[in-house]
Amino acid sequence: MPTLTTTGEAKRAVLYRMVMPEHICPYGLKSLDLLRRHGYDVEDRHLTTKEETDNFKKQQGVQTTPQTFIEGRRVGGHDDLRAFFGSPSTSKNAFAYWPVIAIFGMAAAMAVSLNIDSTGSMQVVKLAEQFVAIAVCLLALQKLRDVESFSTMFLNGGFKTEAQHVVIEREQGPAGPWPASARTPPAAC
Repeated sequence: MPTLTTTGEAKRAVLYRMVMPEHICPYGLKSLDLLRRHGYDVEDRHLTTKEETDNFKKQQGVQTTPQTFIEGRRVGGHDDLRAFFGSPSTSKNAFAYWPVIAIFGMAAAMAVSLNIDSTGSMQVVKLAEQFVAIAVCLLALQKLRDVESFSTMFLNGGFKTEAQHVVIEREQGPAGPWPASARTPPAAC
């Protein structure tokens, strides 16, 4: 149910996003969810072909989709929408190596402790093996902890959601194995 403004009207947004038989933009899905969670009644406009998407981007003077409009003003893409709602930035320019540095430091400390405890002395080859094993396990745990990036990996990769399966089936008929086009999404939305 949409949230009402101070004048009693529902908060409205218009979202333009790519929804093609072979690709549904994950950032469009995230933007749609973000708008709904903030109480907006969303007019969800699908860009269903590459030509339609290219024309929209040219007309709006933007490089990517999705694009969100609130009260007739363009807010921008998914990162801009997050900023509009005061969410932390997911900018690619942000320094993101601290978790990896911390993981490697912890892996090194654990490997040294394990090496000395198990052998009674420092054995360099064994230490290196233990460090790699511990670091890989900790990195895997970190990857699983970041659910948003983990789920986006599936949307961007060869795994299809139920909604994508329905769209493909509606247009191409029931297909056993996925067509090659469904396994290779466009590089960007």
